[in-house]
Amino acid sequence: MYNRKIPLDEFLKQREEVLNQWSTGKEVNLEEAIEYQKSIEESKRFSSKLASAIVNKETLIQPRAGVALPNEHLKLLKYLQDEGGADLLPTTIDSYTRHNRYTEAQTGIDESVRTGKSLLNGFPAVNHGVQVCRSIVSSLNVPVQVRHGTPDARLLAEITLAGGFTSYEGGGISYNIPYGKNYSLEKTITDWQYVDRLVGYYEEKGVTINREPFGPLTGTLVPACISHSVAILESLLAAEQGCKCITVGYGQCGNQVQDIAAIRTLEQLTKEYLNRFGFSDVKVSTVFHQWMGGFPQDEAKAYAVISWGASTAVLAGATKVIVKSPHEAFGVPTAEANANGLKTTKQLTSMLKDQVFTETSEIKAEMNIIEQETRSIMEATLKLGENNFGLSAVRAFESGLIDVPFAPALCNAGKMLPARDNNGAIRIYEFGNLPFDESIKDFHRKKLQERAEVERRQVSFQMVIDDIYAVSKGRLVGRPNKGNV
Repeated sequence: MYNRKIPLDEFLKQREEVLNQWSTGKEVNLEEAIEYQKSIEESKRFSSKLASAIVNKETLIQPRAGVALPNEHLKLLKYLQDEGGADLLPTTIDSYTRHNRYTEAQTGIDESVRTGKSLLNGFPAVNHGVQVCRSIVSSLNVPVQVRHGTPDARLLAEITLAGGFTSYEGGGISYNIPYGKNYSLEKTITDWQYVDRLVGYYEEKGVTINREPFGPLTGTLVPACISHSVAILESLLAAEQGCKCITVGYGQCGNQVQDIAAIRTLEQLTKEYLNRFGFSDVKVSTVFHQWMGGFPQDEAKAYAVISWGASTAVLAGATKVIVKSPHEAFGVPTAEANANGLKTTKQLTSMLKDQVFTETSEIKAEMNIIEQETRSIMEATLKLGENNFGLSAVRAFESGLIDVPFAPALCNAGKMLPARDNNGAIRIYEFGNLPFDESIKDFHRKKLQERAEVERRQVSFQMVIDDIYAVSKGRLVGRPNKGNV
């Protein structure tokens, strides 16, 4: 890992190895790619659209979407743009590409051509190459982002940025801990420093590429202080390599007061730590991810979950919201279902745009506890790594100072457990090695005890289990028996 901006000669030497990973790497000419990026009109640049949204106090809407074949992928994105009214578009990458298994991705492409049906769960951008990516992005009217889940995303970044995408999601922590079991955190951070150095190189040449750490992590009862700490670390790592436009994210937890407080503190704390380390010229925006957990199977009930997320995103002041579909309980949605989720969200964001939502005493109190918790984790983390951002992250996970609930990664301690309080806010049931003082721990214990008394049971691991499945069963809090509470 680097504790500085990667020197240009080292970066260019690494590029030779990266571009040789697959044949389409030969299509990338960095200087030509920069000129191509400069030719993209401002209305189709992610950074410009986000900046306008901040000025106009709008919440932009963006879906997830991706299929195997270029014509079908473009057809899908155009439908979401024209029928769904998406302000921003994704290209979700397939699982083989995410694991650098390009030969198998090619087999999936060939079989998709043979059967006439997408047999990949996303778009294999590396296999399709630079020119195909350009043909898709140039045919759309709104900015397009690469969304994936790739621990080693170097070649994917080279091809898609040369291909005209203006935003790139992920990070060495957020695309390791929630996604895999045996990945070395040191290696994934190093590989993502390369990605950020590539984005920084584009920036040096006058092209701003938006970078977005993946906020929700496992998407299951993740306390804001945990996701905030990861987002801040990945923002610092990106800024160190020259990235100037960063979108930090948070996954909806369901208690509206806590969710609003989370988005507002995320923006504030990210700016605070960037400024502290000399990155005051970085533009920060926020993304709110609609509910990432289990969805109701009933479509009408699913629309209620989508609407709750849409309204919270606007009231929180998020720059954009990642939209779910009413088919979440069944798997990959149809284009129509995906568009319906967008239209539902757009209706809410439009209706609420001009409404003022002040910081109530409850929101201020929640913001205060999130700030205390996040600063406790960040200060202990940075001290452990002597302000070397990558080393700090590795040591923090080794020691359990940062601990993501329900993550598969072996480098994650897995000792911290969350549960909801009586109002549905995420609290901490087992602290593991989180660096909290007794006042913070007592706050969480008290909140969980209040719920236990209402439900007439002991605070226990059963609460954690009940809360995981609650929303899919029509509740936010996993009550043991609705008739008794």
